[in-house]
Amino acid sequence: MHQNTLPNGSMPVHQAIESRRSIKHYDIHHKLSDAEIKQLLSLAMLSPTAFNIQNWRFVVVTDPVLRQQIRAVSWNQAQVEEASLLIVLTADLNAWEKQPERYWQHAPKAVADILVPAIGGYYQNNPQVQRDEAMRSCGMAAMAIMLAAKEMGYDTCPMDGFDFDAVAKLLNLPADHTPAMFVTVGKGIQAAWPRGGQLAMDEVVIQNKFA
Repeated sequence: MHQNTLPNGSMPVHQAIESRRSIKHYDIHHKLSDAEIKQLLSLAMLSPTAFNIQNWRFVVVTDPVLRQQIRAVSWNQAQVEEASLLIVLTADLNAWEKQPERYWQHAPKAVADILVPAIGGYYQNNPQVQRDEAMRSCGMAAMAIMLAAKEMGYDTCPMDGFDFDAVAKLLNLPADHTPAMFVTVGKGIQAAWPRGGQLAMDEVVIQNKFA
């Protein structure tokens, strides 16, 4: 696909979306710089979360032995170990109750006085909502990582093909955290297969309500 750039050298968002594919094979010798990793995670941290509770936690796995161990519980998928970067998006299910005033510390007091108490009212005693919200948040952050990586010239692969309990144990996750998904990042060395086939828009876009 022809690579267009904007005047500032960046990639148009539509092109990043169109050209992003799930890449399985990576240059094992390529390394992202610390500055690139920081840029990628900084952009991910701008992803939206309900009540601004920022309930994602990005576990950046660089230890080669740990990468091997995670690959072993991820159906032996090579990209887990061979990509330049393995990011395990995990969710803090109790972020809502951990000093929630932090999430609105720069807001006008009148706004904070409304929103901070509302956080507890929404999440307390509702574990299903806590988990659902965490998964939504991690999904949005994952997409931000993938599009930002594409603009930076990198390929990615979102993954949920792993043993969640085993990964949680390997990462020593706190009891109130859960893995949501992986995103691998690196220099792809093999193109993705052709797209399998997109459903027609009139099948997936519903006007107003189902018939």
